[in-house]
Amino acid sequence: MEKVGSSSAQMAAVASEEEEIGSYYHSSNVKKAKLQSTLSALLDDPVLADVPKNPSLSDVDTLISLELGSAMRVSVLKLDGTTFDVAVMNSATVKDLKVAITRKVTEMEQSKMGHRHISWRHVWANFALSHHNQKLTDDNSPLQEFGLRNNSQVNFVPYVAAKASGHHSKRKKHRFFHGLSRA
Repeated sequence: MEKVGSSSAQMAAVASEEEEIGSYYHSSNVKKAKLQSTLSALLDDPVLADVPKNPSLSDVDTLISLELGSAMRVSVLKLDGTTFDVAVMNSATVKDLKVAITRKVTEMEQSKMGHRHISWRHVWANFALSHHNQKLTDDNSPLQEFGLRNNSQVNFVPYVAAKASGHHSKRKKHRFFHGLSRA
């Protein structure tokens, strides 16, 4: 009889533990849901329109730095004539600007059309960023070397790598082989 009593006590203890875990899990999910709804309500506020929908810590840090003056907003003019803004630190390099542009465009495309893949390797191989007719080709150069300041504008321009760099873009290869096929 003792074994039956102890096994029912063990079963009751296990059931009690499962209820605790279930209530913890439920309360954790409720807390996450409340946090998500509060966050989405905050992000819908027009004052916070420049905050991405799923902000990372670095996004928030850059936006705070922008408000404090240690970051700059750069306007990017696309080939179709539309513009969008990205925020980068004042000490940012060309590569940092490219990463910010990649994130912003991906976020905009996701919100408009859902999942869509853009080959950024292809984009950067065939187009360069330009500021006042000066191509930003060296990824390690600080943006300030090119005269970029807060509220500056950059635009995309067609880019074919020089032979001296050893890198040939697909566009140049295509023109070369296309010319051979006509001869």
